[in-house]
Amino acid sequence: MKNTAINLSKVNGIGITSGVLSGILWGLDTVILGIILSKIPNIGITNAAMLAPLVGAFLHDTFSSLWMILFSITKKEFVETIKLLKTKSGKFVCLAALFGGPIGMAGYLLAINYIGSGYTASISAIYPAVGAFFSYIFLKEKLSIKGWIGLSLSILAVIILGYTPTQDMALNFGLGFGCALICVIGWSLESVICAYGMKDDEVSPTQALQLRQLVSAIVYGILIVPLFGGLGLTKVIITSNLTIMIAGVALIGTLSYIFYYTAIDTIGPVKATGLNISYSIWAIVFDMIFLGSSITPKLVLCSILIIVGSVMVSKN
Repeated sequence: MKNTAINLSKVNGIGITSGVLSGILWGLDTVILGIILSKIPNIGITNAAMLAPLVGAFLHDTFSSLWMILFSITKKEFVETIKLLKTKSGKFVCLAALFGGPIGMAGYLLAINYIGSGYTASISAIYPAVGAFFSYIFLKEKLSIKGWIGLSLSILAVIILGYTPTQDMALNFGLGFGCALICVIGWSLESVICAYGMKDDEVSPTQALQLRQLVSAIVYGILIVPLFGGLGLTKVIITSNLTIMIAGVALIGTLSYIFYYTAIDTIGPVKATGLNISYSIWAIVFDMIFLGSSITPKLVLCSILIIVGSVMVSKN
C-alpha cells in the first residue's frame, strides 16, 4: 500500500510538472508566433495579412510534425506509431487532432492577428472550463468543490485580463474574440477526446502527439490552405528567412505539446488544462520581455488568481 502511494505521488508530480512546463512554453510560443505573423504582410503578397494566420498554423504544425518524426525515429517507435492509425485509440487521437489543429490552432492564430497575443492568450485560456464540462459529460470525470473554485478563480482572472480592449484594437475585437472562442471549443474537445484515446494505454503521449501533428498538417496542406488560396504565400514564406523562425518556434510548441499530452495522460484532462492555463500569464510576461509591454496592477492581481486557481485544481 505504501509503495502504491509513493508511485501515485510520483505520477502526480510528473503530471503537475508537465502541466506547468506546457504553460510556460506555450506562452513563449504564442508571443514569438505573434512576432512572426506581424512580419508576413511585409513580404509582398496580396492578402498576406489575411492569410498569414492560416499559413502560419499550417507551417507551425508541419514543422512540429517533422520534429516529432525525428523524435519518434530516435525512440524507434515511428513505425509503431503509424500502425496505430488502424486502431480505435489511434482514430480517436486523429479526431482530437482535427479539433486541436485546423479548428483550435487556426482560431488561435486568427485571434492573435486581430487582437494580439496577450489578449488572445487570456481569452482562450477559458478552455479548461469548457473542457471540464465535456469531461464531466463524456468521461464522467468529476472535480471536487475546491477544484471547481480554483478553476473558477483562474477563469475569472483571464476574463478580467481580456475584458478591456485598447482603442486601436476595438474595431477587430469582436472578430478576434469570436476566433478565440472557436479556439476554446477546439482545444477543450481535443483534450477530452485525446484523453479518451489514450485511456487504454495503446497510445503513449508522444505517439498521440505524433498522430495529432501529422493529421493536422495533412488537413491544413490538402484542404484548408488550398481552399483559402494560401499556396502562393506558403511558397514565398518557405523560401524566406521566416522559415527558420517558424521551425524554431515549432520546436518550442512541440515541447509544450509533449508536456501537455503527458499531463493529460497522467493526471487527466481537467487537471492538465487547469495547469496549462498559466500560458495566458506567461504570454503577457514574454510579451513584456520581447515587445516592451508594461506590467499593470490588474496583471499582477490576475497572475496571482491564476496561479492560486491552478494550484487548487492540481491538488484536487
